[in-house]
Amino acid sequence: MKTVFTTGEAAKICKVSQQTIIRCFDSGQLKGFRVPGSRFRRIPREQLYSFMRDNGIPTDALDSGRRKVLVVDDDEDLVELIVDALERDGRFDVRSVNNGFGAGMLIKEFRPDMVVLDVMLPDINGKEVCTLVRSQKAMDDVRIICISGMVEQDKIQELRDAGANDFMKKPFDVDDLVGRVCQLLDVEIAST
Repeated sequence: MKTVFTTGEAAKICKVSQQTIIRCFDSGQLKGFRVPGSRFRRIPREQLYSFMRDNGIPTDALDSGRRKVLVVDDDEDLVELIVDALERDGRFDVRSVNNGFGAGMLIKEFRPDMVVLDVMLPDINGKEVCTLVRSQKAMDDVRIICISGMVEQDKIQELRDAGANDFMKKPFDVDDLVGRVCQLLDVEIAST
């Protein structure tokens, strides 16, 4: 378990900018220390935990140390495959939902780092979900991978314009998807 964090790591965990963490550190709101002989700031786990609790920031990201992934698709078999692959990896806290309305609710509550999003949902299309996520400043860091059997280039570009970070055509190799999730979240790709 990680016991000391950089300002960049603390910012990702708290879902704020690195500048915000640096300001809080420099003002004394967030306790820590500087690396001897440098300007680098370091924040011990206990101090970061107290800071998060005192400021109403959910501490679950710090508790687990795992990145949160939300899988949104109405194909139960595919969802099971994706969830199973991500959970087997061990570095992800995974939730799933089978419609756009549920996705909207869970995105607010679960605050995922990554959304794996089917474009063709029964109640709303993926482009609308992308737009919803991107319309909220607090979700700027959320990464979105859209998945679909549709491959028209103009539609893929529309998804990217709406805020998708990546696109994968169904059917795809689930290990490739896990690799892309790792890449977008700056998580080391596990060697097999």
